[in-house]
Amino acid sequence: MILILDYGASNLRSVQKAFDYLGVPATVSNDARTVASAEKVLLPGVGAFGQGINAVRSQGFDSAIGEHLAKAKPLLGICLGMQLLLSESEEMGIHQGLNFISGKVQQFNSQNAKVPQIGWNNLHEIRRDSLLFKGIDDGAYFYFVHSYFCNVHDADAVSARASYAQENFAVAIEKNGIFAVQFHPEKSGSAGLKVLENFARL
Repeated sequence: MILILDYGASNLRSVQKAFDYLGVPATVSNDARTVASAEKVLLPGVGAFGQGINAVRSQGFDSAIGEHLAKAKPLLGICLGMQLLLSESEEMGIHQGLNFISGKVQQFNSQNAKVPQIGWNNLHEIRRDSLLFKGIDDGAYFYFVHSYFCNVHDADAVSARASYAQENFAVAIEKNGIFAVQFHPEKSGSAGLKVLENFARL
């Protein structure tokens, strides 16, 4: 069973429907106590970092996620969910993240490209040993909606990259049971469904 955490994010149902399409049991919960019995946890997210991290902490999901990972159980972060896993964000002030992965969330330079990035972008440098991208070729396209990108300090954690606004940035993480993607797999067609299926099969 995959547990989708409800801390006020807006893309919960679309993610759940994607798992339904794949025939994968997934449920939504706003109760941090349910994390203890979950096999896998999904941290979704659309919106501002500060509001998101405050909601995660106020509902007790921060410590619940930490305990989940300590048991070597998988976690998947999507979009803002990926950003929340990092050390800090500069979105509308400096905010401390969950710090499970060393890195900083930074804003794209709007002088170099239209911000936010909305639409399809291709990935490169997909790690050959990636579990999340198994069966997906380098150059595959996924759907993005974001104004901030993840500057991941831990290079070993990065499993794929993309380029936008003259930035070559991490769009996927895989390390110590932590999996995360900046794009929206639930909106990325067959490639996105493959990512979700790969996570479900871990």
